[in-house]
Amino acid sequence: MRKEEVFQLVVDAVREVLPELQDHAFEESDTLADLGANSMDRAEIITTVLEGMDLDIPLVETFGPRDLGELAQHLSEASTTGGRVA
Repeated sequence: MRKEEVFQLVVDAVREVLPELQDHAFEESDTLADLGANSMDRAEIITTVLEGMDLDIPLVETFGPRDLGELAQHLSEASTTGGRVA
């Protein structure tokens, strides 16, 4: 799945979990913490995105990316390598 598609899945999941961000203009440099997502929100967002991508990887493998752009890139790479990311 392309990074842009994954980024849109992330944005959609954030808006679902944090409805107060419906009108937010998301940037790749946004972080989930800066958007107001607590640890439970972040886990729900990531789980929603992984389900939307039909990708089965441990949540711990999603902890490295610093912002939404890096997260989208990371998950995009995982989707093309069967869940394995270097």
